[in-house]
Amino acid sequence: MRWLTDPFQLEFMQRALLAGVLAVLATATVGTWIVIRGMSFIGDALAHGVLPGIALAFLWDVNLSVGALVSAIVMVGLISLITRRSGLTEDTGIGLLFVGMLALGVVIISSAGSFAGDLSSFLFGNVLGVGTGDLWLQAAAVVLVLLASVLLYRPLMVLSFNEDKAALLGLRPGPTHLAMLAMVAVAVVASFQTVGTLMTFGLLVGPPATAVLLVRRVWLTMVVAVLLGWLAVVVGLLISYHQDTAAGATMAGVSVLIFFLVLSVQELLSAARSRRAPIPATS
Repeated sequence: MRWLTDPFQLEFMQRALLAGVLAVLATATVGTWIVIRGMSFIGDALAHGVLPGIALAFLWDVNLSVGALVSAIVMVGLISLITRRSGLTEDTGIGLLFVGMLALGVVIISSAGSFAGDLSSFLFGNVLGVGTGDLWLQAAAVVLVLLASVLLYRPLMVLSFNEDKAALLGLRPGPTHLAMLAMVAVAVVASFQTVGTLMTFGLLVGPPATAVLLVRRVWLTMVVAVLLGWLAVVVGLLISYHQDTAAGATMAGVSVLIFFLVLSVQELLSAARSRRAPIPATS
């Protein structure tokens, strides 16, 4: 039992746990809409797309979250512009900006050798070094994401299953879609210092994807996704503490591992039911 409780007697582990809990509340909630709509790529793209803003904010001695937010807003705006003006699909715009923003971030980092060593903290986070200010920022992001999910629940629900019907019902699918992208951006920006830009994607998609395997109602999927995300945070922090692994990467990795465990159990149960099923008699 002490293996479970001793790590969380430490103040920095308590802050890390709270940061992880808040990160999951934001990422799992908006991640549910992403998974249901089959748009996981946008989460990955935004998680990488904030890198230029983070790099410039570091160089200019500006709050990193401000830089990440500006970068995310620019990316969302450019995705919308490309989709509306070029006639290309949204996936194409996302792919172009994914590569472009990531390349720009790497160029900025590589040209400034003075902080190239800090790249790992940008990519993988520093959950064990989270401060009070970071926690307040995460709490504000959680409030925004949860409030937007409640207010836009019906438009997002209809849009997720039938865009044409959303338009016929006057639910304005275009602005609703942009609002969802903004929610993703807020969740990513609020979480990158906890689990890093690369690992945010694990918490954004892992718990909701697992929840979809277990339940069908959207609101219940969100609840289950949050609970699974919290499990990943606790298990990840414990493994990180006792095995001296990177905390953010471990949490994100555990969230993906849970998905494959649930999927494997379901496949084994399905195979067992198939073996028990009676063989129809032949004449």
